Amino acid sequence: MIRLFLIQAAALVLVMSLAWWWQRRCGNAGWVDVFWTFGTGLAGILGALWPVADHVVYGPRQFCVAVLAAIWAGRLGWHLQARVRTRPEDARYAGFRKEWGDAFQGRLFWLLMVQAAAALPLAAAILLAARNPAMGVHLMDLLGLFLFVIAVLGESAADRQLARFSADPANRSRVCDEGLWAWSRHPNYFFEFLIWCAWPCFAFNSGWHFWWISLVAPALMYWLLVHISGIPPLEKVMLASRGDAYRAYQHRTSRFFPLPPRT
Repeated sequence: MIRLFLIQAAALVLVMSLAWWWQRRCGNAGWVDVFWTFGTGLAGILGALWPVADHVVYGPRQFCVAVLAAIWAGRLGWHLQARVRTRPEDARYAGFRKEWGDAFQGRLFWLLMVQAAAALPLAAAILLAARNPAMGVHLMDLLGLFLFVIAVLGESAADRQLARFSADPANRSRVCDEGLWAWSRHPNYFFEFLIWCAWPCFAFNSGWHFWWISLVAPALMYWLLVHISGIPPLEKVMLASRGDAYRAYQHRTSRFFPLPPRT
């Protein structure tokens, strides 16, 4: 198991090093998020399918987890690359570029190494979900599959609703408060968090002392999205660009968990 963790760590460092090289070449640091998504998915798939013994036979749980990890990385990574290719550099990285000046590239490289380290517990959760030694399919596996499907469908719907709203020139100065966005200011983040709640369900095994480590993934994802790199910088940008309209939206709409809008 330790060897698989090290393989995942090496894969993440390599991918994020390539991300640094690519963003420097094209001048858009928004590509970092695309590389991070595909890299985390790749590390998870490697951990799930890497042989641990000669003539290994993949079980249904192991194969299912690898496929789900590929679906997650493929959908989100494709969505992000389409956004990066058609929009200016993400406001977070543009802010860093302005703040750090000539030191931007050096400091960004080490930031990407921190991102690789943060992705390791996430990739490890996929590994643990796949390597659960319990034989057969159990109720917790079905719960994990259910959560994953609901989360992917919900995140996809939220992304489509926002894209459709933003594409209308009449909404240029408005705040999207339609569909899922009327129930949560960040429904895409909520469903992304829900995806990471699925892996501990697959990993759950009361007789296997490794399974609880997978709980780090949803806890870490919640902390990153709600308190660090997700909601805080995005809402700062929205308040600067939408002003009182966004403040009113904050007042009537739940910050993260989908809830009926307040009147």
